[in-house]
Amino acid sequence: MRQQRLTLIAWLVVCIVWGSTYLAIRIGVQAFPPMLFAGIRFLIAGGIMLLYAVYRKLPFPIRMQDYRDFTIVGLFLLVGGNGLVVYAEQWVHSGITALLVATMPLFTALIEFVFVKSHRLAWQGWVGLLIGFGGVSYLVLSKDLSGAVDPIGAGLLLFACFLWAAGSVYSKSIHATGSVISHIGIQMFSGGVILTAIGVLKGEMGSLTLNGQGIGAMAYLIVFGSILGYSCFMYILGKWPAAKVGTYAYVNPVVAVILGALVLGEKLTPTVGIATAIILFGVLLVQMSNASTAEKRLEPIRKDA
Repeated sequence: MRQQRLTLIAWLVVCIVWGSTYLAIRIGVQAFPPMLFAGIRFLIAGGIMLLYAVYRKLPFPIRMQDYRDFTIVGLFLLVGGNGLVVYAEQWVHSGITALLVATMPLFTALIEFVFVKSHRLAWQGWVGLLIGFGGVSYLVLSKDLSGAVDPIGAGLLLFACFLWAAGSVYSKSIHATGSVISHIGIQMFSGGVILTAIGVLKGEMGSLTLNGQGIGAMAYLIVFGSILGYSCFMYILGKWPAAKVGTYAYVNPVVAVILGALVLGEKLTPTVGIATAIILFGVLLVQMSNASTAEKRLEPIRKDA
């Protein structure tokens, strides 16, 4: 019971905190070059997690394969997933970004269907995929959101969702030595190294400036988005199926759209509301399909019990 309560609390933290990070990222990329902004964030957050693990004498992985696996997860989730989100938010409003990222469970369902042999997508799931991606098309092609949705930015965000989903599914297959804290630290630090290297190679050092607004956004993302939010995400990923974990995507867009409108004056139009309803309804159908499939797989076990 206590574990279930902790998992639910962690899920609520991810729902609310990660919904607010889109606003912080949008503010941050107005002050910092995007790849260095993301890279420095994860270098600091990962370093803090690793130092904490050392201070508490928590075990680190003992196999080189584990370090490789966590670096791969960091590459998918933080470099591909988060890095592309940060890059795209130079042009796409924070609320719209969160809404497009809400399609992540759709990609998770597709990846699990293709690569996880025990996963089957019922007809509701396929209908949900069509509806969800139809909502994305409606949002991106809408004429009354010019300036809020950049087609290239939207494409980058959808690719980021695919990479994040792939990393989430891959992480479920890892059975590593060491503590969860050290695992998270390795993922963050390796992701931060790669993102920072990309920023340096892109010549972003020349445009790096420091101001209070950008530093404040980065500090918020380090403490709340990375250390608190990402730790909670990895915790629930170890307790729930990847598709169920992805339900935080229902709440993130609502938080992000409200904050974007209140703080940055981003557009709140009927199109946004309609697209939100369409996309989340599609995601709901996919999640219901996943739950139904899981129940059917458990039926023989229940009959034998």
